[in-house]
Amino acid sequence: MTAAPHPAPVPPRPSSSAPPAVPAIELRGVSKRYGRQQALAAIDLRVECGEVFGFIGPNGAGKTTTIRLLLDLIRPSGGDVRVLGLDARRDGVEVRRRVGYLPGELALYEDLTAAQLLGHLAALRGAGAAAIAPLAERLSLELERPIRTLSKGNKQKVGLVQAFMHRPELLILDEPTGGLDPLVQREFGRMLEEARERGQTVFLSSHVLSEVDRLADRVALVREGRVALVDDVAALKARLTRRLELRFEQPPPAGAFERLPGVAGVEHAGAHVTLTLDGPADAVVKEAARHRVLTLASREPDLDDLFLQLLDDSGGSDAR
Repeated sequence: MTAAPHPAPVPPRPSSSAPPAVPAIELRGVSKRYGRQQALAAIDLRVECGEVFGFIGPNGAGKTTTIRLLLDLIRPSGGDVRVLGLDARRDGVEVRRRVGYLPGELALYEDLTAAQLLGHLAALRGAGAAAIAPLAERLSLELERPIRTLSKGNKQKVGLVQAFMHRPELLILDEPTGGLDPLVQREFGRMLEEARERGQTVFLSSHVLSEVDRLADRVALVREGRVALVDDVAALKARLTRRLELRFEQPPPAGAFERLPGVAGVEHAGAHVTLTLDGPADAVVKEAARHRVLTLASREPDLDDLFLQLLDDSGGSDAR
């Protein structure tokens, strides 16, 4: 009699719910005091892996303090700081190994050439040397010149190369385009896009709001040591008012646009009418079509508008 074959093992049933992904950055109730000065007040923030995250705010709002906490360059007064799933304080060495960092105030060894400094940093990291020359070529950086002879913009290029060259999981960039000419700024934008495509996370702090607007998936605005808002860039812009400028052959009748749906404000200057819109423009377009329009210009909102609007709402105050 032939023995019956053993039944094939039944594979385990996949879990119905995958464990939540570890965020690239997570701050929970983080505060920082310098004596009586409250620099950060109970900040909560989560940055997902693979996203480009903009971190904006006025001077002294707490942006650089937050970045230094992420890298354990300073210690929090309270709260929990985690980077790539690691405790920023206990696992600080491992965190810094997996992060590429460009500080807002870049200090370099002035007597070395760019090639010598970058080669030294690559040796310390055990990776990145092969990427130095290609990155330098992309940024038009002369590697054999002593750093002390370089302009501010070229020193910034050295900082960018050392941040990118080992393809870190997380890039933390504080004012990365300071001193760069427009062509190099455009190349930097391409480098960020490529980092995103490779799955790297980018934490971008910048005063150049158009740069954050163009590159970031989400943005946080920090003000007076607190996170004022966090949202998708597109969603934030959708909440802002838009401006529509119309110039007619003849001044339109008084009150022609004031009560239309979607119109938040109207400014008249003879035949020139400027409308502030907070809703659909359909009714405005139909009313404008009843008159002879000579020119029409629409300006979509950007992060500059958001920034100014929020500062106006808070009285424009600034804090360290």
